[in-house]
Amino acid sequence: MKPIAPTLRDLALAAAVVLLAALPPLLHAAPDAHATAGHAAAARPSAMSRPELRQLLATLPAGNATRGQQLHTQQFCAACHGTAGVAPTPNWPHLAGQRAAYTVKQLVDYQRGIRAENERAALMSDIARTMTLQDMADLAAWYASLPAPQEAETPRPTATAAAQAEALRLVRHGDAARLITPCASCHGARGQGGVNETPALAGQNPQYFVRTMQLYHGQQRANDTRRGMRSFAGKLSAEELAALATYYADLPASKGAHRR
Repeated sequence: MKPIAPTLRDLALAAAVVLLAALPPLLHAAPDAHATAGHAAAARPSAMSRPELRQLLATLPAGNATRGQQLHTQQFCAACHGTAGVAPTPNWPHLAGQRAAYTVKQLVDYQRGIRAENERAALMSDIARTMTLQDMADLAAWYASLPAPQEAETPRPTATAAAQAEALRLVRHGDAARLITPCASCHGARGQGGVNETPALAGQNPQYFVRTMQLYHGQQRANDTRRGMRSFAGKLSAEELAALATYYADLPASKGAHRR
C-alpha cells in the first residue's frame, strides 16, 4: 500500500508535541504544596544537637566588638537591623542587647541551611555563607554590647485583659496541664535571656515575635535544639502569642541584660 503523505496539520501537531515536551517545569502543573513543604523539610539539615552546640560555643573565638561594628557597616546590616541594632521596620528583629551565643548560633544555622523558613532566611543564608566564625563572634559581641532596645514604635497585637493575665502566668509559672515550662526559666525573669543559645526577649519587636512563634508552630522554623520552641508554640493560642509579644516588647530589660 502506498504510504499516505503527512498533511500540514500532521506536521503542525508533531511540532507542537516537540515544543510541549521542551517546555520548562514551571509551565507544568504546580506540585502539591504539602508535598513541597515535606520535601523541603526532609532536605533541610537537622537542628544542632545539644553536644554539638556546646562544642560550638566552647570553641568560639573571642569577639571583637569594634570590628563587629565595622562588619555591621560593611555588610549593610543596618538596612534591616538599624544603625544601632534596632530594626526600623517590623520585618526584622532587634539585635541590640542580644546575647552573643544566640546571635552566633543563628548565623551558623543560616550558614548551614538549618534556618530556611522563608525568603528572609534565604537572604540571611547568602550573607552568612560569606562569614567566618570570627566574623560572627565579632558581630555578636558588638550587638551584645549595645543597650537592650526600648521597643516603642511598633503597634502591639491586640490581646484581651484575660489573655494578658494568662501571658503573665505563662511567663512566671508555665502551664503544667499543657506541659509548658515557665518562659522565664529559659529567657530570664526580665527577658534578658538564659544559658547557651536562649535569646533575650526584652524589648523585642512584637510583630517579629508573633511571626517567629507562628513559624515554630507551623514547623517551618526548625532550628530549635531538642524541638523546645516548636513544642511550646504548638500549644499556645493566637491570643496568647499576641499577649506574650506585647509583654516582652513592653518589658524593660534588667541592668546588665545585654552582657554575654
